[in-house]
Amino acid sequence: MKTTAAGRGQKLYAQARKLIPGGTQLLSKRPEMFLPEEWPVYYSRARGAETWDLDGKRYVDMSHFGVGACVLGFADPDVDAAVVAAIGAGTMSTLNCPEEVELAELLIELHPWAEMVRFARGGGEAMAMAVRIVRAATGRDKVAFCGYHGWHDWYLAANLAENHALDGHLLSGLEPAGVPRGLTGTMLPFHYNSIGELRKIVSEHGRDLAAVVMEPARDEGPAPGFLEEIREITRRLGATLVFDEVTSGWRMNTGGIHRTYGVDTDVAVFAKAMGNGYPMAAVIGKRSVMEASQRTFISSTSWTEKIGPVAAIATIRKHRDRKVPEHLVVVGDRIQRGWRAAAASAGLGIAVGGILPLSHFTAEGKESAALMTLFTQEMLDRGFLASGQVYASYAHEPQHIDAYLGAVSVVFEKLARVAADGDVSRNLRGPVKHSGFQRLT
Repeated sequence: MKTTAAGRGQKLYAQARKLIPGGTQLLSKRPEMFLPEEWPVYYSRARGAETWDLDGKRYVDMSHFGVGACVLGFADPDVDAAVVAAIGAGTMSTLNCPEEVELAELLIELHPWAEMVRFARGGGEAMAMAVRIVRAATGRDKVAFCGYHGWHDWYLAANLAENHALDGHLLSGLEPAGVPRGLTGTMLPFHYNSIGELRKIVSEHGRDLAAVVMEPARDEGPAPGFLEEIREITRRLGATLVFDEVTSGWRMNTGGIHRTYGVDTDVAVFAKAMGNGYPMAAVIGKRSVMEASQRTFISSTSWTEKIGPVAAIATIRKHRDRKVPEHLVVVGDRIQRGWRAAAASAGLGIAVGGILPLSHFTAEGKESAALMTLFTQEMLDRGFLASGQVYASYAHEPQHIDAYLGAVSVVFEKLARVAADGDVSRNLRGPVKHSGFQRLT
């Protein structure tokens, strides 16, 4: 096993763990999820598809790409120029920024089924807002759901009734500590494309359901008739259909991925790519549902600042004008085909999945986690931030993909060799990556 001295990022992270519970603000950015003791952890600057760490090393980002936030690329010049102008005009006032009206009109133009919009600045809080609104609109408490929807009490309440309810939706091992026990039984999980599970929920709780909350697509697309039947069920029950587009939005088209599948909803929630890295989120919906927000209390000073709406308007316009989704599909298709070809050539067993702009793979076998850690280690040595996921960006150019797939071919060959030897961990310079929620000490 080769050893290397920790860079400035790892040294700073050791200090962060003493000061910040969990070490980072986002679970998906914890270095233990990638390459324990070796991941660069912090960036000094980022532009296009490239990131520089605290030691000045440059990497091409072929991983989460800002956890899906920067669909146009890091520090996009057009979005940044709009933001700089907004800063020059003052980002906060006693009065409201007019851009929020312009952004609301733009979102409704893209989604003609919607009539009203409320804004937030993060996906988790926007989802919490949406669930509050639909509960107010229906006068009901229970929610059927599938997929990942954030960290708030309403969602984690699923694990109050059964510790493993969120397995397969979120990460395994999550304890609902701090979530009021009174929420037990309010969240009812079903798995994507498992319409029978939702039918069972409906048979037992139908008239008590406020909503069905789901990602319209993420790891895979809907089976024929799946979304359509859910749409019919919610209408029949007088429940609200909520599409969580925080991750899936702005990937396959300019707007929500539900447009690709031709199924309208009652409420849709956007964040992440909507502002290209600037905090911005939106809940859009039918007037009959959204007006219920006036019968409850949903309000925040930070939701009135100017930068978020300005960034979102600039992002959405460029996204539409440059036909960004077409580029994302091409990038994802090249990557998935490249993974499969490299694995076949090396004799490495992998499983590939995900909609094309949100592609992922995993090594097969009992040493899968160790192999994926070794993949990240070897790709980092070759100048790539890489994991089992690639979130495609408009900044990913052909030369980035060519170089990445060239490195993947070499690394897959090494993975196949060490897997055949039967001791993958011996080739790692540190521990195997975490694969679920694990507390840091």
